[in-house]
Amino acid sequence: MSNIIGSVATSHIPAIGNAIHKGLQKDEYWQPFFDGFPPARAWLHAAKPDVAVVVYNDHGLNFFLDKMPTFAVGAAPVYTSEDEGWGIPTVPPVRGAPELSWAIIEQAVADEFDVTTCQEMLVDHACTVPLQLMWPEGWEGIRIVPIAINTVQHPLPSAKRCLAFGQSIGRAIRAFAQTLNVVVISTGGLSHQLEGERAGFLNPEFDDLCLNALINKPELLTRYSAHEIVELAGSQGAEILNWIVGRGILGGAAREVVRNYHIPISNTAAALQVLEPA
Repeated sequence: MSNIIGSVATSHIPAIGNAIHKGLQKDEYWQPFFDGFPPARAWLHAAKPDVAVVVYNDHGLNFFLDKMPTFAVGAAPVYTSEDEGWGIPTVPPVRGAPELSWAIIEQAVADEFDVTTCQEMLVDHACTVPLQLMWPEGWEGIRIVPIAINTVQHPLPSAKRCLAFGQSIGRAIRAFAQTLNVVVISTGGLSHQLEGERAGFLNPEFDDLCLNALINKPELLTRYSAHEIVELAGSQGAEILNWIVGRGILGGAAREVVRNYHIPISNTAAALQVLEPA
Protein backbone atom coordinates (compact mmCIF):
# COMPACT_ATOMS: atom_id res chain seq x y z
CA MET A 1 0.00 0.00 0.00
CA SER A 2 1.13 3.53 -0.75
CA ASN A 3 1.08 6.49 1.59
CA ILE A 4 -0.20 10.00 0.84
CA ILE A 5 2.19 12.17 2.80
CA GLY A 6 0.43 15.49 2.21
CA SER A 7 -0.54 18.08 -0.34
CA VAL A 8 0.94 21.25 -1.77
CA ALA A 9 -1.37 23.74 -3.50
CA THR A 10 0.17 26.64 -5.38
CA SER A 11 -0.49 29.14 -8.12
CA HIS A 12 0.89 28.28 -11.56
CA ILE A 13 1.00 31.67 -13.30
CA PRO A 14 3.22 31.49 -16.43
CA ALA A 15 4.92 34.74 -15.40
CA ILE A 16 6.36 32.83 -12.42
CA GLY A 17 8.30 30.61 -14.83
CA ASN A 18 9.63 33.68 -16.60
CA ALA A 19 10.66 35.22 -13.25
CA ILE A 20 12.51 32.01 -12.34
CA HIS A 21 14.26 32.04 -15.72
CA LYS A 22 15.35 35.67 -15.24
CA GLY A 23 16.37 35.19 -11.59
CA LEU A 24 13.86 37.71 -10.23
CA GLN A 25 13.09 35.88 -6.97
CA LYS A 26 14.45 38.79 -4.87
CA ASP A 27 12.90 41.48 -7.02
CA GLU A 28 10.59 43.77 -5.01
CA TYR A 29 7.59 42.69 -7.09
CA TRP A 30 8.24 38.95 -6.77
CA GLN A 31 9.91 38.48 -3.39
CA PRO A 32 6.73 38.31 -1.23
CA PHE A 33 5.57 35.42 -3.39
CA PHE A 34 8.82 33.47 -3.60
CA ASP A 35 9.59 33.96 0.11
CA GLY A 36 6.70 31.63 0.92
CA PHE A 37 8.37 28.59 -0.58
CA PRO A 38 11.44 27.75 1.57
CA PRO A 39 9.26 26.31 4.40
CA ALA A 40 7.29 24.27 1.86
CA ARG A 41 10.50 22.94 0.31
CA ALA A 42 11.84 22.05 3.76
CA TRP A 43 8.64 20.11 4.47
CA LEU A 44 8.90 18.36 1.10
CA HIS A 45 12.55 17.49 1.66
CA ALA A 46 11.69 15.91 5.02
CA ALA A 47 8.69 14.06 3.59
CA LYS A 48 10.74 12.47 0.77
CA PRO A 49 8.03 11.74 -1.83
CA ASP A 50 8.59 9.21 -4.60
CA VAL A 51 5.70 10.37 -6.79
CA ALA A 52 3.82 13.64 -7.19
CA VAL A 53 0.21 13.49 -8.38
CA VAL A 54 -0.16 16.88 -10.09
CA VAL A 55 -3.72 18.21 -10.44
CA TYR A 56 -3.85 21.09 -12.89
CA ASN A 57 -5.66 22.42 -15.96
CA ASP A 58 -4.26 22.21 -19.47
CA HIS A 59 -3.85 25.47 -21.41
CA GLY A 60 -3.89 24.15 -24.96
CA LEU A 61 -0.91 21.81 -25.24
CA ASN A 62 -3.16 18.74 -25.20
CA PHE A 63 -6.74 19.98 -25.25
CA PHE A 64 -8.48 23.02 -26.68
CA LEU A 65 -12.03 24.35 -26.72
CA ASP A 66 -13.08 21.90 -29.43
CA LYS A 67 -11.93 18.87 -27.43
CA MET A 68 -11.95 19.36 -23.66
CA PRO A 69 -12.26 16.33 -21.38
CA THR A 70 -13.68 16.92 -17.93
CA PHE A 71 -11.04 14.70 -16.30
CA ALA A 72 -7.87 13.42 -18.01
CA VAL A 73 -5.20 11.20 -16.44
CA GLY A 74 -1.69 10.85 -17.84
CA ALA A 75 -0.42 7.28 -18.18
CA ALA A 76 2.84 7.92 -20.00
CA PRO A 77 6.37 6.86 -19.04
CA VAL A 78 7.67 10.42 -19.57
CA TYR A 79 6.21 13.91 -19.98
CA THR A 80 7.75 16.81 -21.89
CA SER A 81 6.88 20.49 -22.22
CA GLU A 82 6.80 22.64 -25.34
CA ASP A 83 6.96 26.35 -26.13
CA GLU A 84 3.67 27.95 -25.08
CA GLY A 85 4.54 31.47 -26.21
CA TRP A 86 4.80 32.94 -22.69
CA GLY A 87 8.54 33.43 -22.86
CA ILE A 88 9.09 30.42 -20.58
CA PRO A 89 11.91 28.09 -21.62
CA THR A 90 10.99 24.44 -21.87
CA VAL A 91 12.13 22.33 -18.93
CA PRO A 92 13.72 18.87 -18.73
CA PRO A 93 11.35 15.91 -19.18
CA VAL A 94 9.61 14.48 -16.13
CA ARG A 95 9.37 10.74 -15.57
CA GLY A 96 5.93 9.21 -15.22
CA ALA A 97 4.59 6.49 -12.94
CA PRO A 98 2.39 4.58 -15.40
CA GLU A 99 1.61 1.69 -13.04
CA LEU A 100 0.14 4.11 -10.51
CA SER A 101 -1.60 6.02 -13.33
CA TRP A 102 -3.39 2.86 -14.44
CA ALA A 103 -4.42 2.03 -10.88
CA ILE A 104 -5.93 5.51 -10.59
CA ILE A 105 -7.69 5.16 -13.96
CA GLU A 106 -9.14 1.77 -13.07
CA GLN A 107 -10.39 2.99 -9.69
CA ALA A 108 -11.92 6.12 -11.22
CA VAL A 109 -13.77 4.12 -13.88
CA ALA A 110 -14.95 1.65 -11.22
CA ASP A 111 -16.30 4.66 -9.32
CA GLU A 112 -18.17 5.72 -12.48
CA PHE A 113 -15.92 8.62 -13.51
CA ASP A 114 -15.48 8.75 -17.29
CA VAL A 115 -11.83 9.74 -17.52
CA THR A 116 -9.77 10.37 -20.63
CA THR A 117 -6.66 8.17 -20.59
CA CYS A 118 -3.56 9.81 -22.07
CA GLN A 119 -0.73 7.41 -22.92
CA GLU A 120 1.04 10.37 -24.54
CA MET A 121 0.77 13.76 -22.86
CA LEU A 122 2.55 17.11 -22.91
CA VAL A 123 2.66 19.18 -19.72
CA ASP A 124 2.39 22.96 -19.71
CA HIS A 125 3.24 25.70 -17.22
CA ALA A 126 0.42 24.63 -14.90
CA CYS A 127 2.41 21.47 -14.21
CA THR A 128 6.02 22.57 -14.76
CA VAL A 129 5.99 25.88 -12.85
CA PRO A 130 4.95 24.18 -9.57
CA LEU A 131 7.70 21.59 -10.11
CA GLN A 132 10.20 24.43 -10.52
CA LEU A 133 8.90 26.11 -7.38
CA MET A 134 9.11 22.98 -5.24
CA TRP A 135 12.29 21.45 -6.70
CA PRO A 136 14.37 24.41 -7.92
CA GLU A 137 17.49 22.24 -8.16
CA GLY A 138 15.75 19.71 -10.42
CA TRP A 139 13.32 16.81 -10.06
CA GLU A 140 15.36 13.85 -11.26
CA GLY A 141 14.24 11.73 -8.32
CA ILE A 142 10.53 12.46 -8.70
CA ARG A 143 7.95 10.80 -10.93
CA ILE A 144 4.57 12.35 -11.66
CA VAL A 145 1.00 11.43 -12.49
CA PRO A 146 -0.52 14.48 -14.23
CA ILE A 147 -4.28 14.86 -13.87
CA ALA A 148 -5.94 17.60 -15.92
CA ILE A 149 -9.28 19.09 -14.83
CA ASN A 150 -11.50 21.16 -17.12
CA THR A 151 -11.64 24.63 -15.58
CA VAL A 152 -11.87 26.36 -18.97
CA GLN A 153 -14.77 25.23 -21.15
CA HIS A 154 -18.28 25.25 -19.75
CA PRO A 155 -19.97 23.16 -18.50
CA LEU A 156 -17.38 22.82 -15.75
CA PRO A 157 -17.46 19.95 -13.26
CA SER A 158 -19.08 20.84 -9.96
CA ALA A 159 -17.06 21.28 -6.80
CA LYS A 160 -18.93 18.30 -5.37
CA ARG A 161 -17.93 16.15 -8.34
CA CYS A 162 -14.33 17.31 -8.07
CA LEU A 163 -14.13 16.45 -4.37
CA ALA A 164 -15.55 12.98 -5.08
CA PHE A 165 -13.11 12.50 -7.97
CA GLY A 166 -10.22 13.33 -5.67
CA GLN A 167 -11.51 10.87 -3.08
CA SER A 168 -11.58 8.16 -5.76
CA ILE A 169 -7.95 8.92 -6.66
CA GLY A 170 -7.00 8.79 -2.98
CA ARG A 171 -8.53 5.32 -2.63
CA ALA A 172 -6.54 4.13 -5.64
CA ILE A 173 -3.28 5.44 -4.22
CA ARG A 174 -3.81 3.91 -0.78
CA ALA A 175 -4.71 0.54 -2.31
CA PHE A 176 -1.79 0.54 -4.77
CA ALA A 177 0.32 -2.61 -4.42
CA GLN A 178 3.70 -0.84 -4.40
CA THR A 179 4.95 1.04 -1.36
CA LEU A 180 5.32 4.66 -2.41
CA ASN A 181 5.29 8.01 -0.68
CA VAL A 182 2.95 10.19 -2.72
CA VAL A 183 2.56 13.96 -2.51
CA VAL A 184 -0.39 15.76 -4.09
CA ILE A 185 0.38 19.01 -5.93
CA SER A 186 -2.70 21.07 -6.83
CA THR A 187 -2.15 24.10 -9.03
CA GLY A 188 -3.95 27.24 -10.17
CA GLY A 189 -5.73 30.33 -8.84
CA LEU A 190 -6.71 31.69 -6.56
CA SER A 191 -9.13 34.47 -7.57
CA HIS A 192 -8.38 36.15 -10.88
CA GLN A 193 -9.94 37.13 -14.16
CA LEU A 194 -7.83 38.00 -17.17
CA GLU A 195 -10.43 39.17 -19.69
CA GLY A 196 -13.68 41.05 -20.17
CA GLU A 197 -15.27 43.78 -18.10
CA ARG A 198 -14.03 42.20 -14.85
CA ALA A 199 -10.40 41.88 -15.94
CA GLY A 200 -8.24 42.29 -12.85
CA PHE A 201 -10.96 41.04 -10.51
CA LEU A 202 -9.72 39.69 -7.15
CA ASN A 203 -11.65 38.47 -4.11
CA PRO A 204 -9.40 38.08 -1.03
CA GLU A 205 -12.39 37.31 1.20
CA PHE A 206 -13.45 34.33 -0.90
CA ASP A 207 -9.83 33.19 -1.22
CA ASP A 208 -9.52 33.19 2.57
CA LEU A 209 -12.76 31.25 2.87
CA CYS A 210 -11.43 28.65 0.44
CA LEU A 211 -8.05 28.31 2.16
CA ASN A 212 -9.71 27.86 5.55
CA ALA A 213 -12.28 25.38 4.23
CA LEU A 214 -9.66 23.28 2.49
CA ILE A 215 -8.00 22.43 5.79
CA ASN A 216 -10.82 20.37 7.28
CA LYS A 217 -14.15 21.42 5.76
CA PRO A 218 -13.76 21.05 1.99
CA GLU A 219 -17.40 20.01 1.74
CA LEU A 220 -18.31 23.64 2.45
CA LEU A 221 -17.02 24.51 -1.01
CA THR A 222 -19.34 21.99 -2.63
CA ARG A 223 -22.31 24.24 -1.88
CA TYR A 224 -21.14 26.58 -4.64
CA SER A 225 -22.10 25.86 -8.23
CA ALA A 226 -19.48 26.27 -10.95
CA HIS A 227 -21.16 29.51 -12.03
CA GLU A 228 -21.13 30.82 -8.46
CA ILE A 229 -17.42 30.04 -8.19
CA VAL A 230 -16.76 32.00 -11.40
CA GLU A 231 -18.81 34.89 -10.01
CA LEU A 232 -16.93 34.86 -6.70
CA ALA A 233 -13.43 34.02 -7.92
CA GLY A 234 -13.33 35.20 -11.53
CA SER A 235 -13.35 33.16 -14.72
CA GLN A 236 -9.83 31.83 -14.15
CA GLY A 237 -10.49 31.55 -10.42
CA ALA A 238 -12.40 28.40 -11.33
CA GLU A 239 -8.99 26.75 -10.95
CA ILE A 240 -9.93 26.33 -7.28
CA LEU A 241 -11.55 23.14 -8.60
CA ASN A 242 -8.03 21.72 -8.96
CA TRP A 243 -7.38 22.44 -5.28
CA ILE A 244 -10.67 20.75 -4.33
CA VAL A 245 -9.66 17.61 -6.27
CA GLY A 246 -6.31 17.65 -4.46
CA ARG A 247 -8.00 17.96 -1.07
CA GLY A 248 -10.19 15.00 -1.94
CA ILE A 249 -7.09 12.96 -2.72
CA LEU A 250 -5.54 13.81 0.65
CA GLY A 251 -8.74 12.80 2.45
CA GLY A 252 -9.35 12.62 6.20
CA ALA A 253 -8.43 15.22 8.78
CA ALA A 254 -5.51 17.51 7.97
CA ARG A 255 -3.43 20.24 9.50
CA GLU A 256 -1.98 23.27 7.75
CA VAL A 257 1.81 23.38 7.72
CA VAL A 258 2.46 26.40 5.45
CA ARG A 259 0.33 29.20 4.04
CA ASN A 260 1.35 32.19 1.95
CA TYR A 261 -0.97 34.63 0.20
CA HIS A 262 0.05 37.63 -1.89
CA ILE A 263 -1.76 39.94 -4.29
CA PRO A 264 -1.40 40.77 -7.01
CA ILE A 265 1.06 38.76 -9.04
CA SER A 266 0.24 39.09 -12.72
CA ASN A 267 -3.34 40.15 -11.81
CA THR A 268 -3.73 36.99 -9.72
CA ALA A 269 -4.23 36.26 -6.04
CA ALA A 270 -1.21 33.99 -5.66
CA ALA A 271 -1.27 31.47 -2.84
CA LEU A 272 0.55 28.52 -1.35
CA GLN A 273 -0.87 25.99 1.09
CA VAL A 274 0.76 22.84 2.47
CA LEU A 275 -1.42 20.30 4.29
CA GLU A 276 -0.51 17.01 5.91
CA PRO A 277 -2.60 14.32 7.58
CA ALA A 278 -3.55 15.34 11.11
